[in-house]
Amino acid sequence: MRRCLIASVLVLTAAATVVLAPERAAAQGQQPQLPLLKPPPPAPIKPYTPVAAPPPQPFSDPSFQAFRKQLTDIASHKDRAALAKLVVAQDFFWIQDKDVANKSKTGIDNLAKAIDLDAKDGSGWDVLTGFANDPTAAELPDHKGVMCAPADPNIDPKAFEALANATHTDPSEWGYPLKDGVEVRSAAKPDAPVIEKLGPNLLRVLPDSTPPDNAGQPAFLHVATPSGKDGFIAMDAIAPLGGDEMCYSKDAGGWKIAGYFGGVAP
Repeated sequence: MRRCLIASVLVLTAAATVVLAPERAAAQGQQPQLPLLKPPPPAPIKPYTPVAAPPPQPFSDPSFQAFRKQLTDIASHKDRAALAKLVVAQDFFWIQDKDVANKSKTGIDNLAKAIDLDAKDGSGWDVLTGFANDPTAAELPDHKGVMCAPADPNIDPKAFEALANATHTDPSEWGYPLKDGVEVRSAAKPDAPVIEKLGPNLLRVLPDSTPPDNAGQPAFLHVATPSGKDGFIAMDAIAPLGGDEMCYSKDAGGWKIAGYFGGVAP
C-alpha cells in the first residue's frame, strides 16, 4: 500500500536524522537531542467507492453450535481443567509472524499463553467468551477441516487495495457493519439524529474515537461513510478486519481448539 512506502521513507529519514543529529550537536558544542517525531495526519474525509463486505454467515454445523455453548459455560466458570479437555493435546499452532507455539508444551498451556488466560482481571476468560459467542467460522486455506473464527466477509482484495490507495489509508483503518442498515448518528449519543444508514460495505473508522465519559454509557466509533459524511456508530455494530482468530478441528471425540492467530507477545 502507498502508506507503507511513505512510512518506510519516514522511518529511514528519521533514522538518518537520529544518526546525524549527535554529530552536528557535538560539532556545535551542544548536548545531543533526539528529534520529536509526530505521526502523519489522518487522510482527509471524502467520498469513496463502496466495496462490498457482506457479513459472514454462521457456521451451521449443530455439533459446532453445541461446542460453542460448552465453551461459553466453561468460560463462565473459569474452569481450566474442563477447557483443557477441549484443546488439542499436541500440535497446537499459534501464529503471529510465524508459529510461536512451544511444541514441548500442551495445547492448553499454549492457548493460555496466547490469550493471557491467567490474567488476574479475568480478561483471558473474556476473550474465550467472545470467541465462543461468535457463530461464524471459515475453513483455513490449505488445512482441510480446520475452521477459524470469526470468519471475514467475502471482500474483493483488488477492490480493497484500490480503495486503500485512493483514500490513502491503511487496511487497519477499515471494518464492516455486522448487518445491513446500521444507523450513523450525528454525535456519539444513542439519541442523536440519524444522518445515514449503511449498506453492507467496507467502512472507514477514524482514529479520533474516544471512550464514553461514563462506564455505563454505550461506546461509539467515529466513522467516514462512502458518501463522504462523518458520524458515529455503536461500537458493537462493526467488526474489524484481520483481528485475532481461534481455530478448531473435529476428531472422533468432537470439536477442539486447535490453534490461534494473533494473541499476546510470546
